[in-house]
Amino acid sequence: MLSDIIFGLIAMAMATAFYLVPIFKLVPSLGGRSIPLVVVVLIGVVMMLVEFYQTVTEGKKEKK
Repeated sequence: MLSDIIFGLIAMAMATAFYLVPIFKLVPSLGGRSIPLVVVVLIGVVMMLVEFYQTVTEGKKEKK
């Protein structure tokens, strides 16, 4: 169970770093037109966090 949490946190950190690279490169060059890109990436990160939370809580319920 603890390994699932650790590996999940590592995966989320790597995915977030992967998503932030294009944002840091494109936002200065696109200006205001980059807002939809930022919104889509934020939605993806929030969905990833929700999935991680649901997976962790489901794993706790199954072990009891």
